[in-house]
Amino acid sequence: MKTLLSGIQPSGTLHIGNYLGAIKQWVELQKSYQVFISIVDLHAITVPQDPQELRKNTLELAALLVACGVDPKKSVLFIQSHVPAHTKLAWVLNTITPVGELERMTQYKEKRERAGTLAGLLNYPVLQAADILLYQPDVVPVGEDQLQHLEFTRTLARKFNSRFGKVFKEPKALIQKEAARIMGLDDPTKKMSKSAPSPNNFIALLDSPEEIRRKIKIAVTDSGRDIRYDEKSKPAISNLMAIYSAFSGMTVSQIEKKYHGKGYADFKRDLGELLVEKLTPIQKKYRELSRDDKKLLAILRSGAKKATGVANKTLSVVKRKVGFVL
Repeated sequence: MKTLLSGIQPSGTLHIGNYLGAIKQWVELQKSYQVFISIVDLHAITVPQDPQELRKNTLELAALLVACGVDPKKSVLFIQSHVPAHTKLAWVLNTITPVGELERMTQYKEKRERAGTLAGLLNYPVLQAADILLYQPDVVPVGEDQLQHLEFTRTLARKFNSRFGKVFKEPKALIQKEAARIMGLDDPTKKMSKSAPSPNNFIALLDSPEEIRRKIKIAVTDSGRDIRYDEKSKPAISNLMAIYSAFSGMTVSQIEKKYHGKGYADFKRDLGELLVEKLTPIQKKYRELSRDDKKLLAILRSGAKKATGVANKTLSVVKRKVGFVL
């Protein structure tokens, strides 16, 4: 079985864009890959965090991932800070990383405007490279906005292998073609985001049925009333159709046929009900698991133990290659 590695920050609300673009994909890939999923709390603190909020968000995220279908028996689900090898490898990789390359990273440029020029934020890509390379993954699921970071990781792997001898695989990007970019309900020109000015931009995975129906009802639409997929001339309804397709399994052409001669109101009403139907079981499982701290912590500790076993093997080889006394 090939190996897949992905990470997710415990930074609060998860929405259907996160689910369709990443989590749903991980669940499906459990069948064909050995999946490692890291809740990257070390990355979260590169910008200011409230400690109590960070702990709460970390546990809530873990519970939600399991509720969405991440199976601890099939996937290794763990908290990044529970595996010390991540920071140890990051330090070694820091010693072969030019500062200029880090300063060119797009996310660093964007985040330093809010957080300031902090060393942790600058070194974020190096830690991310360590997160990946420790597990020798064959593929890493990424969005287009993360391709730069993965290419940086591949570059570091080549540089280390060239200087010290072959250790790391160069993982390939796995980009999901459909539903990879779900746009905002209030602005179909921008990606759905929990940091959008209005909460009406997204459907949170834990939104109540009433809230889901309300947000879909007021979602922006295009001129005309025909249900037709055309990203250029009808971006708003095309985005809603993409969501409908992803949750129903119907193709866009099947949706067009189903709603031929009907208007936006009918379509949006049905989309709201579809989302309530699909998200209710996730919410139920989440509530059951989030009430049982012991069970959730047991899952995370078991995952950390498995992850540590794999990560330490890679780290031991790295230490020998660079000349550390073991």
